Amino acid sequence: MIDRVREVALKTLYRIDKEGAYSNLALDEQIRQNRKELKEKDIGLISEIVYGVTTWRLTLDEIVKKYSSIRLKKISPWILNILRMSIYQIVFLDKIPKSAAVNEGVNLAKRYGHKSSSGFTNAILRKVSKKDYEEMFEIKDEIERISKTTSMPRWMIEELKKEGLEIEKVEEICKNSNRRPEISIRVNRLKTNPQDLKQKLQETGIEVEEGILQDFLRISNVKSIEKNKEFKEGMFTVQDEAAGLTAILLNPKPKEIILDACSAPGGKTTYIAEIMENKGEIEAWDLYEHRTKLVEQTAKRLGIEIITTQEQDATKYKEEYFEKFDKILLDVPCLGIGVLKRKPDIKWQKKPEDIEEITKIQYKILQNCSKYLKPGGEMIYSTCSIFKQENQHIIEKFLEENSNFNIQENLFLMNSNCNSNSGNLYFKQFLVHKCYLQVYQNEKTDGFFICKLWKK
Repeated sequence: MIDRVREVALKTLYRIDKEGAYSNLALDEQIRQNRKELKEKDIGLISEIVYGVTTWRLTLDEIVKKYSSIRLKKISPWILNILRMSIYQIVFLDKIPKSAAVNEGVNLAKRYGHKSSSGFTNAILRKVSKKDYEEMFEIKDEIERISKTTSMPRWMIEELKKEGLEIEKVEEICKNSNRRPEISIRVNRLKTNPQDLKQKLQETGIEVEEGILQDFLRISNVKSIEKNKEFKEGMFTVQDEAAGLTAILLNPKPKEIILDACSAPGGKTTYIAEIMENKGEIEAWDLYEHRTKLVEQTAKRLGIEIITTQEQDATKYKEEYFEKFDKILLDVPCLGIGVLKRKPDIKWQKKPEDIEEITKIQYKILQNCSKYLKPGGEMIYSTCSIFKQENQHIIEKFLEENSNFNIQENLFLMNSNCNSNSGNLYFKQFLVHKCYLQVYQNEKTDGFFICKLWKK
């Protein structure tokens, strides 16, 4: 009999692998379709397998190659994902007996493969052990060792090394990219405060601790946040503190006119509105209607009324917006290398040639939107990426070509926004030449980049 939990995980992985579906969306869709048959613990195991296999795909494939007489490209996508799932359970999940992982893998292979598939699957899985992973740490070539032990594409490691990072730092970044992300929530200051919300959440059994920033809490032991009463009532939204810092450093004031040029799904946009006390005007742009709808839905849930959305391509200049805005947030499209622990599928979707393409878009947005800023206005440029080509190099080129802009060096006039001075120091340690805030993914936040510019 087929194990329903592993079958749902398999179908999700197949969609990610063959259709290029985003892991979180594919997983949500499969769980929704099979919700009546699944218990909460089942959903937990499905998520563990899907994110685990997606995160560790390169490493798992190396183990398959070690024991398979057939090249990876020749193996059926269904069977390959069954092998990945089973090997992940054997090597990385201590609570699942090897016999269970092997037997369930073979059963799935009988349904989703040919007559010989189950024998092929059985032969490989019975040879696999944790030692197969441990042996990878003995590889002498540093880049190859890091790639295989952290499941990071070689080109990403080479790119970080090319940018001047020590190999130990590169390895640390790769390891942190595989960490399970903590759940960070932003308290909606329009409806409640951190102390009251903390008490309400704790009363429901959720574990809560203070965040680095005052408006943030970190939570655990929580299931289905969207069903939480306080979430539905708009008392909080899920957001990484690095993303929240972007809105804080913009320093929006009540009654200002502000542009968020790449706004969906609306986390930063709505935080700007909360800081503005829901007074003023925010224009929130994005390319497609379904994305601007996400901003509208978030704003409505949080009780925010000052956001107006528009379908707008920020790479195309519009004369009517010339010097209209007091402040502008440009959280531009990027490769997303700083959020791999949340979106591990990025590792397998992005290619080295994507850097040139995305940097052209980033620079166009910066050039165009800089013209929409009033003299004396301030503008944040940010990404959730960690490559200098998407970050420092863009800013340096922009300043060379736009003498009417200066870089803001004193980014951290923000003590009141941190829960303690140590919180302020936490972010200060990532300042580069007092100009750029470049954080590599770590145990507390995602990787991100922030730079503040002002128009003379």
